[in-house]
Amino acid sequence: MPDRHASTAPLFQTLEPDFNPKRVSVLLPLPLDGAYDYLVPEEMDAVPGAIVQVPLGRREVVGVVWDNAEVAAKSPDGPLPEARLKPVTARFPVAPLTEVARRFIEWVAQYCVTGPGLVLRMALSSSQAFEAPTPQTVYGLAEDTPPEDGGLRMTAARQRVLAALAEGPARGLSDLAREAGVSTSVIKGLIQAGLVVQYRVVPRVRLSPPDVSLPGPAFSDDQRVAVETLREKAAASAFSVTLLDGVTGSGKTEVYFEAMATALKKGRQVLVLLPEIALSAQWLERFRDRFGVTPATWHSDMTSKQRRLIWRAVSEGEARVVVGARSALFLPYPELGLIVIDEEQDTSYKQEDGVTYHARDMAVVRARLGQIPVILASATPALETIANVAAGRYDEVRLPARFGAARMPGVQVIDMRRHPPPRRPGVTGSAAQSWLSEPLRAAVTETLAAGEQVLLFLNRRGYAPLTLCRTCGHRLQCPNCTAWLVEHRLAGRLQCHHCGFTSVLPKTCPECGDTESLAACGPGIERLSEEVTWLFPEARQAVMASDTLHGPLAAAEMVRAVQDHEIDILIGTQIVAKGHHFPKLTLVGIVDGDLGLSGGDLRGSERSYQ
Repeated sequence: MPDRHASTAPLFQTLEPDFNPKRVSVLLPLPLDGAYDYLVPEEMDAVPGAIVQVPLGRREVVGVVWDNAEVAAKSPDGPLPEARLKPVTARFPVAPLTEVARRFIEWVAQYCVTGPGLVLRMALSSSQAFEAPTPQTVYGLAEDTPPEDGGLRMTAARQRVLAALAEGPARGLSDLAREAGVSTSVIKGLIQAGLVVQYRVVPRVRLSPPDVSLPGPAFSDDQRVAVETLREKAAASAFSVTLLDGVTGSGKTEVYFEAMATALKKGRQVLVLLPEIALSAQWLERFRDRFGVTPATWHSDMTSKQRRLIWRAVSEGEARVVVGARSALFLPYPELGLIVIDEEQDTSYKQEDGVTYHARDMAVVRARLGQIPVILASATPALETIANVAAGRYDEVRLPARFGAARMPGVQVIDMRRHPPPRRPGVTGSAAQSWLSEPLRAAVTETLAAGEQVLLFLNRRGYAPLTLCRTCGHRLQCPNCTAWLVEHRLAGRLQCHHCGFTSVLPKTCPECGDTESLAACGPGIERLSEEVTWLFPEARQAVMASDTLHGPLAAAEMVRAVQDHEIDILIGTQIVAKGHHFPKLTLVGIVDGDLGLSGGDLRGSERSYQ
């Protein structure tokens, strides 16, 4: 981490003391040079941070009133006269962005060498949230029941409607009819009788506050030391970065839950960043067990309605805990008091599209500007984090042992030169190759016989990483970046994992024109699945990779299937190594374990270790 994270000097000089309410700078979430000047009508209160609507050319755009001359668009002729300025059209009925949020946007833009408008776009990621919500009509039970039930004969259908309303909140007409299994005419009859009434309500996300009074688990001696340290950090309301370094199964999540409880007791919001929010079902379940409610979640697979409701709930301070992917860092928190980065070493925190930034590093900056603590949790910390601990910039608490009587697993290294996998009988060519050694096959057989589960890990998607012509040696490569094209046999295509180029597998060699000469070289998880089907035909297997799981629901269903022992052999890439708890999974086979050590990745050895 650069030393500038710890700097106490202001990054920019603000203009709040001399703020002119008649003329304001408005930063737009667009790739422009900077903020533009507008005039504010007398009846409008356009304070710094206010989200407003302004004209830009022939269209109306959303922007934020800015208070910093450094981000204002520079004109060679100096400031425009007020006679040439356009007026602010409207101010949206939402809370203004805080000064910390504005300084954070400026810092990220400067550090990442990008326009502040592009960073602002990430903070204003749900434009529909700015408008006042449209009231909706819902139906509920009448407080005063008419005598003799309004003169209606109480049929079974009408009783189902009243029972549904008695057990839950008021809801829309179609939702109520569907839940009760009746037509809308039945509900309208109950309305005429005065048993059901309609309301106009503003739609809001229902977020119950976490119950911090619920007792936590019993902690070991090492855990108690870590808990007390993190509680002190969370209660101090001062900037600090603490590495929670604990081996797998040491209880890191339960430990930092206590720091979250402390921050919540102080009336502050908490942000938890997870590397794969789509695979967070078990984390959310543990949170519900500890605090009795489900937190707000934020990720790319949310619908526009969900994003609108969550964005507004965060802005109004109703969402006390937010769990999300890296983009959740830019939500408009008015009372943020703690940031937790789980699996802080994970490469998913780095964004390479649009604004290039690392969420872990920017979280440290956000905490420094807001004077709040950060917790970095990991079993295999990143080298930068280890270096910052060694230099004294970060504090550290360690959990060196698993909780309770659990022990670390035994590890056996298999030299494939001494135990080469036997070729498949009755098959010729590259299809006869196999990739599971005899010791691993025997271990899988023994584990399945004991009624337990197996994970085969290979960090390589698709069927084969390379396709060669046996006649001329030509390799199929990407026309854009010359990387090898990976065969995805299930999808029937070749794909470049660097730039995204796809094509169909040719029937002849593009170089020599020979037919039936293209051979798949090396294993991918699809090829591994093919071998497992051949070796263990009775075993129930599933493939878990980023291109086989489409969204959080599919990922949660896969995790549930493994937990419920509906799967005997799970084959997956690094997406399976995200802190899941599978009690019956007692054997892990890492195929091609030194795969990450080759190639041009400067961090290959670090990632292989992690």
